[in-house]
Amino acid sequence: MPARLFVDLPLTAGAELTLPPEPSRHIQVLRMQPGDALTVFNGSGGEWSAEVTRMGRHDVDLRVLQHQSTARELACPVSLAVGMPANERMDALIEKATELGAVAVQPLQCARSVLKLTGDRADKRRAHWQGVAVAAAEQSGRTVVPPVAAVDNLERWLKGLPAATSEHRRFVLSFAVDAVGAEQLLASGTPVCLLSGPEGGLDEREEAQARSHGFVPLSLGPRVLRADTAPLCALSLLSLAR
Repeated sequence: MPARLFVDLPLTAGAELTLPPEPSRHIQVLRMQPGDALTVFNGSGGEWSAEVTRMGRHDVDLRVLQHQSTARELACPVSLAVGMPANERMDALIEKATELGAVAVQPLQCARSVLKLTGDRADKRRAHWQGVAVAAAEQSGRTVVPPVAAVDNLERWLKGLPAATSEHRRFVLSFAVDAVGAEQLLASGTPVCLLSGPEGGLDEREEAQARSHGFVPLSLGPRVLRADTAPLCALSLLSLAR
């Protein structure tokens, strides 16, 4: 199976491209040579067959060949808003969420968040997480890379959301007695925004705020799942939607 590569450039049949540093390094690490085949995509739909035409010391040239339509996205688009768990767990969460089909990831600072990020440190982590999403999309066969948004405060993020509608469902993972069952995730093919807390979950005030912005409490069962496991469990269920 040819290597897959995300290329943030316009792609057309016959185009000759000089790749930016990051994808060039990727090809060099794979020890590819002129004439070797690969698959490229840029998130605008489908993917393209291509071949290496030149291996330079610091850059690589490609020739784009033929477009191939694909259908590997979830039937139900899912955006994930997550109270950030500790660094290595957040890396794994973004990687697996990308593999499972999330269309966007919003990292959130919550009352119980262990990971605290601001300023340049937050910007650097966001760039790192976006790279994790790119690599996961390349590996998993997706032709879309979910954008990782800038770290935000939960309350501010909630206030910036548009009014809730039946066409865009919102769920917050919860142990509340009135939480609906996970089967509600599969009740409709409309887009879903899934909100999940950090270690320890959202506190009572935060969950109340989420409810006031149209988020329905959702239970994944009686077991207590880790902050990086719970949203992946929900995404796995949504993979079954048709």
